[in-house]
Amino acid sequence: MSAALRRSFTSLSVPNYRRYFAGQLVSLSGNWMQIVAEMWLILSLTGSGVAVGVTSALQFLPFLLFGAFGGLLADRLPKRSLLIVTQTLMALPALILWAITAAGTVEPWMVWALVFARGSVNAVDNPTRQSFAIEMVGADRLVNAVSLNNALVHSARIVGPAAAGLVIATLGVGPCFLLNALSFGAMIVALRSMEPGELRPAPIATRGRGAVRAALGYVVRTPALAIPLAMMAVVGTLGYNFQVILPLLARFSFDGGAATYTALAVAMGAGSVAGALVAGARGRVGPGILVAAAFGFGAIALIAAVAPSVPLEMAALVPLGAASVTFAAGINSSLQLEADPPMRGRVMALYSIVFMGSTPIGGPIAGWLSQTIDPRAALVMTGAAALIAAVGARAAFSRLPEVEAVDDPQACGPVPARAS
Repeated sequence: MSAALRRSFTSLSVPNYRRYFAGQLVSLSGNWMQIVAEMWLILSLTGSGVAVGVTSALQFLPFLLFGAFGGLLADRLPKRSLLIVTQTLMALPALILWAITAAGTVEPWMVWALVFARGSVNAVDNPTRQSFAIEMVGADRLVNAVSLNNALVHSARIVGPAAAGLVIATLGVGPCFLLNALSFGAMIVALRSMEPGELRPAPIATRGRGAVRAALGYVVRTPALAIPLAMMAVVGTLGYNFQVILPLLARFSFDGGAATYTALAVAMGAGSVAGALVAGARGRVGPGILVAAAFGFGAIALIAAVAPSVPLEMAALVPLGAASVTFAAGINSSLQLEADPPMRGRVMALYSIVFMGSTPIGGPIAGWLSQTIDPRAALVMTGAAALIAAVGARAAFSRLPEVEAVDDPQACGPVPARAS
């Protein structure tokens, strides 16, 4: 195994992280099966691109409504114990959706209600998982762990949709929901089997009024947090809407079905895994990486918007996936490294809000553009948003003290330097 490849997997030398990684691989694959099945079920029930956008929006609306308070819970409670509870609760909507689909009584409003319920639990689960990474591996391995986690997410994006396409084609939509419910058991077992003494828990945040407001003020006063969050707010709202765009691209731009959708999702997932492994081997993050990733993301999205055939679209989606995950992993790592430990859960909740909670705004816009013009128009919006973020961030970072990206954040500190 080459040195670069070994560096890509260095966090797996931590036993607790290995357990977490294995549990997440199973659980996230099940989650992606459910996402694909939900979108295809809604499209089958309604035939509407806007309805698909609404489904995606309802999944992430709870982040916008409750995400900051989910981060506050992550700062005030032991993260491992909290994750066991959230993973258990997230299985319930999947079981109910399986039951009503199998019974033949499913209606669009039922799907939307259960998607919202799952998203509400995820508004607590996600910032807790994000801020738990550094407690498992420490600051020196954080960039690698975040990149590996992104590789995991996008490996699941390959396995999940591929499995969902096979299950939908052979057994129907319902079994996808049952399999997802069962997959949460792997994550619960992984969490319960961890060695608590090997974790590095952050100090518990003090209780008091205005804790969420204090986190917002802290971020606004810290350019090294505010600039990456602003980048993600723009790109997260208008750029990360592929759950909406890809099924509509398959159906309306290429006149395809579930197999075409699965092929597009797998192509983008493969690129995302490759990008995550490269970012993990690099093991560092800095302003230049964030700006370059945003620029690459935007430029390739515009190329994907004009791809004339499915094979060429798949070819464009591979580097698009790599650029998108490099950008997201870079933002995630820089925020975790810069944030004060007692604030980390709330800072990562803000990341979740701008990354996923913005989907209730961007998802319907992408669906509307896809239905009224063409799904390619939504890809143009993606590209424009990423390019605007790159230009704006370059200008903002240029006003800060210039600090090079580093390999050892514990020794040299995160970048860029915090403003006084």
